Amino acid sequence: MENLSFQYPTWYILFCLLLGLTYALVLYFRNDTFKEKAGILNWILGILRFLGVSLLSILLLSPLIKSLVLEVKKPVIVIAQDQSESILSDMTEAQKTQYQRTFEQFETELGNNYDIKKYAFGNEVKEGINFEFTDKVSNISEFLKYVYDLYSNQNLGAVIMASDGIYNEGSNPIYSGAKLSAPIYTVALGDTTPKKDLSLKRVFYNKIAYLGDRFSIQVDISAQNCNASNTTLTISKVEGGTTNRLERIPVSIDKDDFFTTKEVILNADKAGVQRYRISLNEIAGEVTTVNNTKDIFIDVLDARQKILVLANSPHPDLTAIKQSVSKNKNYEIEIAYATDANLDLRAYDFVILHQLPAKTNKIVDILRVLNEQKTPRLFIVGTQSNFLEVSRVQSLVTITADPRNTNDVQAAFAKDFSLFTLDEELKSKLPNFAPLLAPFGDFKASPNATVLLYQRIGKIDTKYPLFVLGEQNGIKTGVLCGEGIWKWRLFDFLQHENHALFEELIGKSFQYLTLKEDKRRFRISMNKNIFNENEEVYFDAELYNENYELINEPDVALTITNESGKEFKFTFDRNNNRSYSLNASFFPVGNYRFRGTVISNGQQLSYDGQFSVQPIQLELYETTANHGLLKMLSEQYGGQLIYPDQLSRLPQMIKDKDTVFPTIYETSKTRSVINLKWIFFILLFLIVTEWFIRRYFGSY
Repeated sequence: MENLSFQYPTWYILFCLLLGLTYALVLYFRNDTFKEKAGILNWILGILRFLGVSLLSILLLSPLIKSLVLEVKKPVIVIAQDQSESILSDMTEAQKTQYQRTFEQFETELGNNYDIKKYAFGNEVKEGINFEFTDKVSNISEFLKYVYDLYSNQNLGAVIMASDGIYNEGSNPIYSGAKLSAPIYTVALGDTTPKKDLSLKRVFYNKIAYLGDRFSIQVDISAQNCNASNTTLTISKVEGGTTNRLERIPVSIDKDDFFTTKEVILNADKAGVQRYRISLNEIAGEVTTVNNTKDIFIDVLDARQKILVLANSPHPDLTAIKQSVSKNKNYEIEIAYATDANLDLRAYDFVILHQLPAKTNKIVDILRVLNEQKTPRLFIVGTQSNFLEVSRVQSLVTITADPRNTNDVQAAFAKDFSLFTLDEELKSKLPNFAPLLAPFGDFKASPNATVLLYQRIGKIDTKYPLFVLGEQNGIKTGVLCGEGIWKWRLFDFLQHENHALFEELIGKSFQYLTLKEDKRRFRISMNKNIFNENEEVYFDAELYNENYELINEPDVALTITNESGKEFKFTFDRNNNRSYSLNASFFPVGNYRFRGTVISNGQQLSYDGQFSVQPIQLELYETTANHGLLKMLSEQYGGQLIYPDQLSRLPQMIKDKDTVFPTIYETSKTRSVINLKWIFFILLFLIVTEWFIRRYFGSY
């Protein structure tokens, strides 16, 4: 339906017609140019001029054509298929083919009256259905939320969901919170009959352990219809192509609905990602044995650092330090003396020099080895120290003192210290701890030193440094200008019945001194090193030039090697922020090594690492269909549960529901008349015809 309207009053058209009439009368009926011609000629020319001028004038009134467009849209029907592996647990290949044929016929019939939207769900919600049933997890609640987000404001007629009711990811779909306004019809797949089956229900473990520690693995074992049977729980370690058995635990099943939990304690005896296999011996007559085995991956970190307390002579400080540091599993500490002949300093990550260099031992060779290895060190100065040598071998503090005289000094925290944070309780209580014994003399901190503690002598806070930290020639260094920290540890216990404050001071200081900075020019990083088999493996890389500026001009190659030695080669992509990234996609279950290489300024740089891919076996541990959940879901949304052989009846069931109707959309369109092409051609015809007649009869 169309109608004409004007942006000005409609009666203005009379003025347009009057203008055209006046123009025609003046031009042809009071003009003698064509008087000698036939009388009808003036009438023809006058009418042409009248129509042309009137039409142009009317167009100046901006006439509009308004049209009303009616569009009928079919109701939307969402059809979804669960693509998880459990669907095929009770379906033969012939049954699968028959089901697919029935499903597609039903879909075609439904498409005659409805707008069909097809989805598959499992790991994620995807458009289209391929009937491959390869997804490793089922997440029904995520699918319902997806439909709600996409179609809650549309004419959604119904949701048809084919599933076995098993979900192993996400929340219970009954309580998903996706309050759809359309009925949900569920197509029940799978078999609800409990079968004879023994399975590893769940395995609980920490994904990270530290080298040398013991870690726990808890295994939930369930069995259906296996009463009076026996099995064995076996824990093995898989390395390369070999499987080494670690533990065997017998399990006796004493009822049909059986469940138990077993715990195994293992040793983390090797660094790196370790693969363990938990398995149950098969019971005769089991419906499936796939869920009798599960592989887990644990990343064993070798984060321990070896610390050496090297002393000039026995002292209570040595035991105090060792007892406090030994509580940290990341540290392995030893005590030795400077006179030990078989001391291998290269084996240690951090060295504490207690009253060394001493008056009787300048430890020149020891310091030379530590400097060659760039080993972080902490100097503890005492009455046995050679102050001149201490000032010479480190640049943080200069000590000018009389070794025959000492001061009792307490600690005062430096207000501007910022290398790390300490608890407020420690800051408030450490100044009241028992005093240390410091040399009597002058102490000066250098500009490259950061003072943690100043000396408090009596009630006076001095500017003499007591504990300083810093870096010299790229080596982390600390200097404690006093002996007797064993008294701090003892005082802490007497006051608080623990050593928490003392251990925090020592722990934070040691953590700063032992922290190794990564100064490699080429690095490859991963957000994690244990992936699920349905996760893509991502890498990031950084390359620095000699000035440690980030660059990404050279190509970076990556070679990934599996356990059998097969190599997979990749090239990193360049990012705008001058870094590199790579999506290596999916990898089969197993352990992998990788090496990245790049040539920068003629120098080849490399980076080695490893990662592992673990299997997802969630779909294999629950094979009994849950049609009760599907029925509850359908009833909650006003739908109905049906079986695959009832699919042909579903279109009529939806129609009988009498709640699904097409939607009529009314759209109003407005167009300007001046944009109509046929108006242009009418005007052109009137003007050209008038001009042609005038020319033909000898006028312009």
